[in-house]
Amino acid sequence: MMDDLTQLPGVGPSIAEKLKEAGYTDFMKIATASIGELTEIDGISEKAAAKIIEAARELCNLGFKKASEVLEQRKNVWWLSTGSKNLDSILGGGLESQSVTEFAGAFGSGKTQIAHQACVNLQCPERIVAEDKVKEDILDNPKAVYIDTEGTFRPERIIQMAEAIGLDGKKVLENILVARAFNTDMQILYAENVEKLIQEGENIRLVVIDSLTSHFRNEYVGRGMLAERQQKLGRHMATLNKLADLYNCVILVTNQVSSRPDAIFGPSEQAIGGNIVGHAATFRIFLKKAKGDKRIAKLYDSPHLPDAEATFRITDKGVHD
Repeated sequence: MMDDLTQLPGVGPSIAEKLKEAGYTDFMKIATASIGELTEIDGISEKAAAKIIEAARELCNLGFKKASEVLEQRKNVWWLSTGSKNLDSILGGGLESQSVTEFAGAFGSGKTQIAHQACVNLQCPERIVAEDKVKEDILDNPKAVYIDTEGTFRPERIIQMAEAIGLDGKKVLENILVARAFNTDMQILYAENVEKLIQEGENIRLVVIDSLTSHFRNEYVGRGMLAERQQKLGRHMATLNKLADLYNCVILVTNQVSSRPDAIFGPSEQAIGGNIVGHAATFRIFLKKAKGDKRIAKLYDSPHLPDAEATFRITDKGVHD
């Protein structure tokens, strides 16, 4: 259910409709917006925006929580298996909800395969780890959203992976909502519309963006456009983090890498997006192709897990050890 925005000072039906059209459908979104963002909406002055945001914050009852309350909230966290026990192990159990997990790597390193496998695994109760009550909610017709920016989503591969673990491939496809984004604006809009799908009753539990930065990299070329690119990418990442936190979703993004010609120590490649993606992603994993069907995953950034490596395989059956 959407909040009644006309409860906010100076917001009548007309302004409420404009706020909703701009994506501000509830008090929380308005409470976490900046004055500058609201003044972009026709009919809202700086003074009015400040009052609207202040009132929304009061209605949201934003404030500090005891650490014990945060611990209690963490009991709702659940984990989605990648298909590989080795990879799950270095991630602390699998892809964690209320988090953004980034897989970065060169072409052929397995990023898209992991994304496809996650969509399949969401339909397999044995590949979800959660408290009983939480698991019951997750398994109530769970859906995955797959935002495809490079034309790499393949339903045939979903069917192949599903049948390899005993699932009906066509039924799995019915529970994956795919959107093809041809530019950054479409990509951002699709991510923002996930909340609308949830409010309409869809049990969205997994959001995949494959890949996160390809359009940003192509549309914002040169140092002169770097600041604008990073600002837009930052807002996009903020949307993904809100989805993860507010709706207990798993967010999986894939990312491209660029070489570091100046690298003397450390890795010779780095994920695109700089500090914006680095700070916004909860877990960051580098993928590397090894001999044959083997892949190497290196966890190099996590709020509580140590750096670690795992080896897994990608075959016609999917992602596994």
